[in-house]
Amino acid sequence: MIDPDWTGTAIAAARPQAVAALLRYFRSLDLAEDAFQDAALRALKTWPVKGPPRDPTAWLIMVGRNAALDHVRRRSKQTELPPEETLSDLGDAEADIAERLDDSDYRDDVLRLLFICSHPDLPPVHQVTLALRIVCGLTVPQIARAFFTGEKAMEQRITRAKARVAESDVPYGVPSPAERADRVYAVATMIYLVFNEGYTGNAKETEARAPLCDEAIRLARLLMRLFPAEPELMGLTALLLIQHSRAAARFDDNGEAILMEQQNRRLWDHRAIAEGIALIDKALRHRQPGPFQVQAAISALHARASGVEETDWVQIERLYRTLEQMQPSPVITLNRAVAVARIDGPQAALDLIAPLAEALDGYYYYHGAVGVFSRQKGDAVAAREAFTRAIACSKTLSEATHIRRQLDQLEAEFPADKKIARDV
Repeated sequence: MIDPDWTGTAIAAARPQAVAALLRYFRSLDLAEDAFQDAALRALKTWPVKGPPRDPTAWLIMVGRNAALDHVRRRSKQTELPPEETLSDLGDAEADIAERLDDSDYRDDVLRLLFICSHPDLPPVHQVTLALRIVCGLTVPQIARAFFTGEKAMEQRITRAKARVAESDVPYGVPSPAERADRVYAVATMIYLVFNEGYTGNAKETEARAPLCDEAIRLARLLMRLFPAEPELMGLTALLLIQHSRAAARFDDNGEAILMEQQNRRLWDHRAIAEGIALIDKALRHRQPGPFQVQAAISALHARASGVEETDWVQIERLYRTLEQMQPSPVITLNRAVAVARIDGPQAALDLIAPLAEALDGYYYYHGAVGVFSRQKGDAVAAREAFTRAIACSKTLSEATHIRRQLDQLEAEFPADKKIARDV
């Protein structure tokens, strides 16, 4: 008798490949998903008794395909599915599928599935939920909890995403080389969106959404296996690993956010950091820089340093400047200003972000940064105004609490201004 935990792990690992192959057979997300679920239920029943098949993925595809054919035949009032004993002893049929999985079918099938989930006709939030449901196999209640929404609403969101895919006439054939090149970055961006959904939020939200980070890392590894020589995918995986390595140190016992410079670095996952650094070092040797590689390189510099003072801020500023050229964005400039403040002082940082005032007027982090830089240069009045605006723009209690602490520190540093925190 095999370990039930092994069975569950094998089924989860096989899911992307099996669902993708079933989708190629039947051209229907719903039918492919239902077929895989039926095959998984049969595996949970059969494998512990008869032992695992030679190739679990091939077994699940064969049984799922038979289950889907049975569904189609029943609608046509034709023959039923063969007996369980026949399905559990697949023989040459399983071997044939296993051989095909060793060739290009696997890569094309899984890539096609990822392409469908990241289809440009879908809004980003629908891309994320569809990937979590179809590729990762999370249940609707699990996804609903992660997004803090009702199960019925989440079910409707996933249903609408599937309908949009069906209406858009997405091709189910083998992706062409040109299509792969055009869409791989879109898939990588979708995976990054999955990660961000799990990474952002307060302590309670992050705990509930933590599985999304794990799934994003799993998807990034999967995509990297499909394209092992693609440096930007190495950069994506490295970025996710290094960012997620700080999870245990991001909040205090009261659930309040801790800035990276104040985090206990002994709590960081140094094994994940080492893997991420190795990946980004390997990616950079290709000399084909991309946005994910640059972001990962920045994270690696933070991770390599034993503390804030030992951080290579000059190199971080250069990397942000490179990222600005690749993806011009006021948020990237705002991040670069943090490094500029470390190198040239707070006034230089304020001068850099002054042109961003209109574009980022409703952005919590912009006003928080202005407040910090103003306090560092000794302008208590400007700091108080910026922190007050940051509280107005905060979206969570954790963000507002963090700024109130900044106001308390401001009052302590400038006791002559007794009104600094009292009126907020």
